[in-house]
Amino acid sequence: MKSIFKSVAIITVFTLLTRMLGFFFRVFLSRAIGAEALGMYQVALSVFMVLLTIVSSGFTLIISRMTANYRVKSDKKAMGSLVTSGMFVGLAVSIVLCLVILLFRNLFKNLFTDANCIYILIILLPSLIFSAIYCVFRGAMWGNDNYFGLCVSELLEQVVKIVVCVLLLASGMSALQSAMSVAWSFTLSCLVSAFFVMLLYFLYGGKMNKPTKIYKNIISQSAPITGVRVVGSFAAPLIALILPARLMASGYTSTQAMSLYGVAVGMAFPFLYVATSLIGSLSTALVPDISMALVQNDHKHVENRVKSSILFALFISFLIAPIFIAIGDKFGTFIYGEPLSGTLLQYSAWIMVPIGVTNITSAILNSMGLEVKSFINYLIGGVFMFLSILILPQFIGINALIVAMGLSTVISSILNIRMIEKKLKIKVHNKKNLLILTLLSIPTIAITSFVSSLLGHFLPTIFDLTISTLIGMSIFVVLCVVFDVVNVSVYFTSFKEKFEKKKNKAKKLAKS
Repeated sequence: MKSIFKSVAIITVFTLLTRMLGFFFRVFLSRAIGAEALGMYQVALSVFMVLLTIVSSGFTLIISRMTANYRVKSDKKAMGSLVTSGMFVGLAVSIVLCLVILLFRNLFKNLFTDANCIYILIILLPSLIFSAIYCVFRGAMWGNDNYFGLCVSELLEQVVKIVVCVLLLASGMSALQSAMSVAWSFTLSCLVSAFFVMLLYFLYGGKMNKPTKIYKNIISQSAPITGVRVVGSFAAPLIALILPARLMASGYTSTQAMSLYGVAVGMAFPFLYVATSLIGSLSTALVPDISMALVQNDHKHVENRVKSSILFALFISFLIAPIFIAIGDKFGTFIYGEPLSGTLLQYSAWIMVPIGVTNITSAILNSMGLEVKSFINYLIGGVFMFLSILILPQFIGINALIVAMGLSTVISSILNIRMIEKKLKIKVHNKKNLLILTLLSIPTIAITSFVSSLLGHFLPTIFDLTISTLIGMSIFVVLCVVFDVVNVSVYFTSFKEKFEKKKNKAKKLAKS
């Protein structure tokens, strides 16, 4: 428990720093390049992410899981061979993908609503090769619980991206030029992070041994995962291609459609992933933890981890979602200067709950080797997503994307939980907690909204938002403690024990 608590704490601190930098960077971009350029970049990036999924998703997870297994057996030679073999496979795949895009760039160009997006995609291509190197060393460090190094590398990548982008952007740039500058900052930051994580791997004592037939295991085990995630990753580029087209069919111009997409995806929806900064930290630590527990047949440990993790995801999601429902409009206007982004945030904030549950349950299923079955759940939710995007824009415009995301994540999260219960033969028992948390959100929303409307008459917006958020969160936590949703005393006891141990140790040192 102490080990995973420490891991989660490290990941959380650095993730919050990284996400905060990313958040302020996104605010800067929205104001510096505008909604149209941001929309172009998001469209090109969504296609690039499919390529990145092919290169990195399966390799990172499998190398992490295999490294954790080799740790149990203390087989360091196999760990070194695993890294070397994985890097050769990753580089080969990434180079082939780059060549395919370059050779058939005219075909890809015709797929975009705005043909200029192909130039942004080409600038992003070198990142595939850098990411192939990064993901292998990241997987090895992940499997060895070297979370500090991983977190530092991700923070460095974000810093480099921001610095390079600020230096490249200049006044008077067209939308295309601005989007291309952002793409260059992404590519250069990937180069720096790849070199840095490789350096850290060796500083932590990692080695690269002669490649062996382990590469066959890497390919055979990662191929299904990669296939599953690649098919899943097509959702973003398909939405980026279909939704603007459907909006245009509903009467919007090309510029208006791209701007609406940019506001929704580039401004409002990133807020929905604030909770995953904390939930994602636990997800990262869970994969090697549960993988090792399964190897050791410690099913009680796995059951406790699963139940507590899902409850944690629910609590964190409900802690933040009511705040955005209450005063999301003010956040959007204050941060982006775009009222529509705040309105969309208010309407979509409830999606944070199924997103959080999907995030944690996906990590649990990954650690159990159930990625393919989990993907079936994703596909079922995806059917409702695309039906919503195809049918609803003519009736509710950009709000169709909110309905699509909501249906998809709700269905996927429910099916994921059922799969976990069936596999482990346990009952998660979250229906009661879900109902209580939902009911407790109602007074939280009302009080937060009232406080904000009151403070807004005589305080600057930044103080209004800060105080209202703190009061709203505090009220929600108090209500959760009163209704026994979370047992805070456990954490106080843990900190008290640590404090007492340090105090006794200091006394012994003073006496000696």
